[in-house]
Amino acid sequence: MTTPASPLRVGSAMPDPPFEFYERDRPVGFDIDLTQALARRLGRRWEFVPHEGDDFETIFDELASGRFDVVASGTTVTGSRRERAAFCAPYFGSGQSLAVDTARHPAVRGVADLTGLTVGVQQGNTSEPVVKRLLAEGRVGGIRVYAYHEIDRALDELSTGGCDAFMKLGPVLRWLTRDRPHVDVVEYSITREEIALAVRLGDDVLRGELEDAQRALAQDGTLDALISRWLAPDDGTSLGTK
Repeated sequence: MTTPASPLRVGSAMPDPPFEFYERDRPVGFDIDLTQALARRLGRRWEFVPHEGDDFETIFDELASGRFDVVASGTTVTGSRRERAAFCAPYFGSGQSLAVDTARHPAVRGVADLTGLTVGVQQGNTSEPVVKRLLAEGRVGGIRVYAYHEIDRALDELSTGGCDAFMKLGPVLRWLTRDRPHVDVVEYSITREEIALAVRLGDDVLRGELEDAQRALAQDGTLDALISRWLAPDDGTSLGTK
């Protein structure tokens, strides 16, 4: 008698469009499509497990505890995160970008124009250390840290005065500013970051299986098709699909 394969439990922090977000109460987005395709390649049922903590970094605690098998959440690879999780080969290259309400701050065209202004970031996001460094260098006036799930509130407050600028990966800000009057992405590629799936430390078998499946999706064109659909790199980002 054949035993069914265990489900592939995928953890994502919501919302983070176009990587993952809810549409009609169902998860959709690049990472959703990618991990569903990977699960099919592995012959495993796909299961979504939302991470809803205020701090993105706690997603790695949940990974280590076994709440899910893989983190797929537009996740940037960093040195400190490598100490907490094992990353697969990157599937996309992106960077931090900057959004402002150009009606409030018409002179702000990038990081060089942030002197005296308050920049918003999400707690645990890789934009946080970037802005903290700018603050230490006297290049911004302050930093406001929002809970991870408060990104919509943060972008609304660009227009009401809660913060003056907001920093986040390019594809996300491009997506979220589409329907906000006067809120525009004024600078892309502030950093260069690689984005990848992550599994528990020591889970070399699953990491190898995911990398093999990801490589197959790159070779048959599936990965490029998903990137073109969700993450069109019109901001100067580069792809790492092969």
